[in-house]
Amino acid sequence: MPKDFDFDTVIDRRGGDSLKWNKYAGRDVLPLWVADMDFAAPPAVVAALERRVAHGCFGYAKPWPSLTDAVLGYLQRRYRWQVSAEWLVWLPGLVTGINVACRAVSGGVITATPVYPPFLSAPHYSGHELVKVPLRQLNNCWSWDFERMEAEITPQTRLLLLCHPHNPVGRAWNREELTELADFCRRHDLVVCSDEIHCDLVLETERPHMPLATIDADMAKRTITLMAPSKTYNIPGLGCSLAVIPDASLRRRFTDAMSGIVPDVNVLGLAATEAAFCECDSWRDALIDVLRANGRRVESVVAQIQGLSMTHVEATYLAWIDARGLGLENPMRFFEENGVGLSEGADFGTPGWVRLNFGCPRAPLETALQRIVSACSTLKA
Repeated sequence: MPKDFDFDTVIDRRGGDSLKWNKYAGRDVLPLWVADMDFAAPPAVVAALERRVAHGCFGYAKPWPSLTDAVLGYLQRRYRWQVSAEWLVWLPGLVTGINVACRAVSGGVITATPVYPPFLSAPHYSGHELVKVPLRQLNNCWSWDFERMEAEITPQTRLLLLCHPHNPVGRAWNREELTELADFCRRHDLVVCSDEIHCDLVLETERPHMPLATIDADMAKRTITLMAPSKTYNIPGLGCSLAVIPDASLRRRFTDAMSGIVPDVNVLGLAATEAAFCECDSWRDALIDVLRANGRRVESVVAQIQGLSMTHVEATYLAWIDARGLGLENPMRFFEENGVGLSEGADFGTPGWVRLNFGCPRAPLETALQRIVSACSTLKA
């Protein structure tokens, strides 16, 4: 691993502007909750930001030609996806895109739970009915329950919210699953808003990410694909995302829904995005090695604790842990009281579970895992 790619140094984020760390200010709690890694951004991204700051002027900004080329080149290089420049719609955040999609498509919404919390709130904010269908676990693997989806979808449902790869269960949906999902969407004439923000964090080397819109021309026409460099390159605070919308009519509905309420992307976010998509492939490859090792470590520890279980993490840096076997009313609160801050499963639609972010140096991760083991051992005593 190149020496410039440092994934071992523990960066002190206490007492500053970190949402993640300030949640537990003044307490001995290791925060492994919000999806924000504790690694420094890639050196090439930091250098690009330094150059842009040195310019000194920070007026309103629009994407420039080389930035657009960077995005198009990235999608072609990584996914063999031939995208036209006019398909791109820039956004100040992926959650904004989810909410805009719910406003742009008139009718009810369907999604599968557990899922990233904005999937559950955005339809409500838009005044649309939400149908929630639980994912199912078969052979220790999460999958779609298409039979139940067929039973519960309504004639008014017009939009499917897809998390691909999935947060929090960590699935990297394969071609067969995506093809079956595409058939479901065609049968019910659904538009799909596909959150693919974790697309570059697939940990399985033999399973490359496949954008839903690349299934065929029909799915491209009915899909809003949301992407961002924020999770992979650890720049979520810079607020830069984009939607890829091939169909002109759907794209117009989307941009009309944005009008007057969605601000432009900040200039530093745009500069960081160009560097991330052009200069950071080797950094990402090194990151994946670290995350893969961290994920396996979490899985091995969880497997040894009576009352906890989890499935294999195929993508993301998030472990979805079933803590119902501990017999606790609030597992998140229990772990928090024992020095580890995790995400609350109820926020994702599934009480009794917790989500652990292993996107951090190995040393604090080991400390957190030791605290989890120690805390659970007291329950058995």
